[in-house]
Amino acid sequence: MSLVEVTDLSVSFGDVRAVQDLSFSLEAGRALGVVGESGSGKSALAYALLGLHRGTGATVSGSVEVAGVDVSAADDAELRSLRGAKAAMVFQDPLSSLDPYYAVGDQIAQVYRAHHRVSRRAARARAVEVLDRVRIPDAARRSRSRPHEFSGGMRQRALIAMALACEPQLLIADEPTTALDVTVQAQILDLLHQLRSETGMGLLLVTHDVGVAAESVDDVLVMQSGKAVERGPVGEVLLAPRAPYTRALLAAVPRISDGPDGPDGPDGPDGPDGSVDEDGGGPLDVGEQPLDGGGPLDVGEQPLDGGGPLDGGAPLVEAVGLRQVFGKGRTALAAVDGVSLTVHRGETLGIVGESGSGKTTLGRMLVGLLDPTSGTLTRRARVQMVFQDPASSLNPRRSIGESVADPLRASGQRDEAVIRARVGDLLERVGLAPEQYDRYPHEFSGGQRQRVGIARALAAEPELIVCDEAVSALDVTTQAQVTALLAEVQQELGLSLVFIAHDLAVVRRVSDRVAVMRRGRIVEEGAVDQVYSHPRNAYTQQLLAAVPTLDPGLASARRAVRAELVSV
Repeated sequence: MSLVEVTDLSVSFGDVRAVQDLSFSLEAGRALGVVGESGSGKSALAYALLGLHRGTGATVSGSVEVAGVDVSAADDAELRSLRGAKAAMVFQDPLSSLDPYYAVGDQIAQVYRAHHRVSRRAARARAVEVLDRVRIPDAARRSRSRPHEFSGGMRQRALIAMALACEPQLLIADEPTTALDVTVQAQILDLLHQLRSETGMGLLLVTHDVGVAAESVDDVLVMQSGKAVERGPVGEVLLAPRAPYTRALLAAVPRISDGPDGPDGPDGPDGPDGSVDEDGGGPLDVGEQPLDGGGPLDVGEQPLDGGGPLDGGAPLVEAVGLRQVFGKGRTALAAVDGVSLTVHRGETLGIVGESGSGKTTLGRMLVGLLDPTSGTLTRRARVQMVFQDPASSLNPRRSIGESVADPLRASGQRDEAVIRARVGDLLERVGLAPEQYDRYPHEFSGGQRQRVGIARALAAEPELIVCDEAVSALDVTTQAQVTALLAEVQQELGLSLVFIAHDLAVVRRVSDRVAVMRRGRIVEEGAVDQVYSHPRNAYTQQLLAAVPTLDPGLASARRAVRAELVSV
């Protein structure tokens, strides 16, 4: 009998059908990736497997069986027994899943005691055991830490440990790596693979990142508008997709390669084992050539660079020896430590690095939101910023038109007719309708809210825009649309961009030059093709080696190399 058996599943919220007549099965010990854009029904499917729609007003029909439990017919006690003991879920945002007031170990122990009649001491010991299994250093001590004392990657490991506490037969992971940088993402994916090998549990991985699926699963289910459009072994689906939508989805995926004859094609400097060549070329992706028949999406299928500097004059921004220190004395932390860089008119400078490398702090100094502790910063341009999370940077109680209008009013404009006309023009420029002026942020998708953020930045007529992880939370097609929009606006207006991101593939797509940051310093800088093709710094090579590949065979080889490095 299959571990998961879904037959004709439909999930509706009022008039919206999130999942439509979906059927599939998952065998014990196998891993299935569910991929698709935002709104495709992936998460609605995942929640249905644990009966989480019950009591929400959703209408659920069809049959769902998980680990021998008929989810639709199960009573509340049976569902409680299923959740955690037989099937467990790891959610996207660990901060919203963990209680900020309690130690991580206590929360894991509480889950364990909910399904096993054991003492508090035994439950605490089990919590330490599973934290150690997911490679939390010094697990006994860190089990007493609260969630805010963990990094993002450690919090995600803690959630996985909580899910493993009762040794479930099925692990459901809903976008478990979305907000993580590439090296931490690789560690989490490697961990899931290792745990599946050790325990024999099944894995259902929900993700909008096709590369993440290639790294982690045996089979792929592609969803669009609540329906399954393609299903099969991961190698077949990703390397020879049949459905037009799957081809379109793959065409929108940013790559660090230039194509079959680029730096990471078959004739490039790097072999499939991820080794570094004699010239210092990093371990890049092999065999990721563009797929023919890309379907209806035409955005993001070619490099979207801004064409380089428009003139050879003085740079718009010039930083020399910038430092930003938080705290004093022994607790002082140099978030940015001696950074020097320039940004010229019309060019895009990409800034990459892991979480905590100082990227965002540097960006905030470039736009004047933070004053440097030391060093000099010369700005010869009007600057604006597009933030990572438009949902938190837009006031939920004000219409999007009013938010876009704020810079106009701040500049002294008082004529409401002029303001409304100007905002309408800006909304049109970013692909929205002027009639949406009076709508509120919650009425828009994530990609649309990011377009609002870009419109608001443009309202101040800047010459330089700093984008801080502006596309990190978006699915690949929306991501491609937003980066295409930025490139279009840049070319029309002659703007300069500083593009801060942990996604190296996106940075390559949009940038002319790239600066790699680590621990507050720039460790490598240069033309984007040069840095990506022949990285000199070992840290840059490490980052590039962690970028997901669409080739499952290469992904497996890389995982083996990383496992050997960990065991040394």
